[in-house]
Amino acid sequence: MAKFWNFVLFQFGWFACVWGAANQKVLWAVAGTLAYIIFHIWRSPLPKVETILLIKAVIYGVSADTLVMHLGLLDFQDEWPSPFVSPLWMWVLWALVASTINGSLSWLRGRPILGAVLGAICGPMSYEAGICMGAGSWGPGGQIMGFIIIGVIWGVAIPLFFYWDRTPLEQGFVKNP
Repeated sequence: MAKFWNFVLFQFGWFACVWGAANQKVLWAVAGTLAYIIFHIWRSPLPKVETILLIKAVIYGVSADTLVMHLGLLDFQDEWPSPFVSPLWMWVLWALVASTINGSLSWLRGRPILGAVLGAICGPMSYEAGICMGAGSWGPGGQIMGFIIIGVIWGVAIPLFFYWDRTPLEQGFVKNP
């Protein structure tokens, strides 16, 4: 059951952050999603390991999104905390994705090729959905190249997050049906 709720709360957090960014109401969305992430860490069988994974994922994501932004391929609707880095709500989304590694995405453990393929497909689709909702826009002529680069970023991210996570399956959320 924990995997189901992890999936549902991931979807809710994603939608809240993207909708909040698109409508200049990001504060409550970020606060609510961060509350879930804190709860997720607290409920984790290995909170320290989970926290380290989430921090690494956020660093990876902020670096990747900032690079894509500076390449002129992607513009975010909200610039807080700085116009020089990706926005805070994106940082929260990277942590939210990492929270699924020992939850709803645990079935990908040991399947790095499948994780890379799904990341390379679903990552750009998620960005496109956020853009369609108004949370950002592709830079001039940046949609095709943006899709490719974001696909590579996410194709690397999912297997990398599993590599970074050292939680054996037996100790994670896998025991839950």
